[in-house]
Amino acid sequence: MLIKRTADCNEFTANDGCGIREVLHPRNDGAGLPLSLAVARVAPGKQSYAHYLEQIEVYYILEGRGLMHVDDETAEVGPGDAVYIPARAHQWIENLGAEELLFVAACVPPWSEEGDVRL
Repeated sequence: MLIKRTADCNEFTANDGCGIREVLHPRNDGAGLPLSLAVARVAPGKQSYAHYLEQIEVYYILEGRGLMHVDDETAEVGPGDAVYIPARAHQWIENLGAEELLFVAACVPPWSEEGDVRL
C-alpha cells in the first residue's frame, strides 16, 4: 500500500507559477503509476501563467473561487468542480477570492517538465 501525505511533500513553484506539492509521480513512487497527482495553490488576487501541457490534465477544486481559461472558453469554478483540460490546450486559472485557491491537478500520462510550455 502506498500512502503519501501532502504535508510531507516539498512545495516548489511550477512553470505556470503555481505552488505545487507533487503527491504521486512514477519517477518517485514506482514505474507502474499511469498518472501524476499534485496539489496546487494560487494566492489571492494572482493567476497562473498561460501555458499548455503535452498531457491531459484534470483540475479538481478543493477551496476558493477561480476563473478557469481553456483555449477560448472561460468559466468560474469553485469547490467540488472538476475541469478537463485536453492535451496542448492553452490554459490558466485566476484566483477570484480573498482566500487561497487550492486544487488537485492530475495528469495522464504523468506530468513532465519538457511537456509543460509557458506561452
